[in-house]
Amino acid sequence: MTLVARVAAAKATGNLGPLIDVIPYAKFLGLNGTVVDDELITTMAFLPTNIGNPALPALHGGTLGALLESAAIFQLLWAAETVVLPKTITITVDYLRSAAPVDTYARGVIVRHGRRVANVSVEAWQDDRARPVATAHAHFLVMADS
Repeated sequence: MTLVARVAAAKATGNLGPLIDVIPYAKFLGLNGTVVDDELITTMAFLPTNIGNPALPALHGGTLGALLESAAIFQLLWAAETVVLPKTITITVDYLRSAAPVDTYARGVIVRHGRRVANVSVEAWQDDRARPVATAHAHFLVMADS
């Protein structure tokens, strides 16, 4: 199944499963995505392999960064009329508090989508959306290769 077909299937069902199935790292992290109240929410299920500090315990910052970047890419694919795989230019992650060993959710908001570059703001939370554990601002190349 092509990327275009997988994105179409995800949009038709409101489930990112068909798209995530072809991304080994997303599967390794336990990512999934669903549409809730017209918002695309990317979920990172808690897995013991995502622990960075077993003394607390707390999720590894790299897994949070990967969740944020993935949520931004999924949001761009979800909102796009054409399917071009976004290429990360930069991403800046702000870690706001320790992330407990529980499921973590993320939501991307497209700030600007130009012909060549898109800017996305993302936040990740756990039990309370009003208390994010991390945020990110990312810039992506979104133009098709010439």
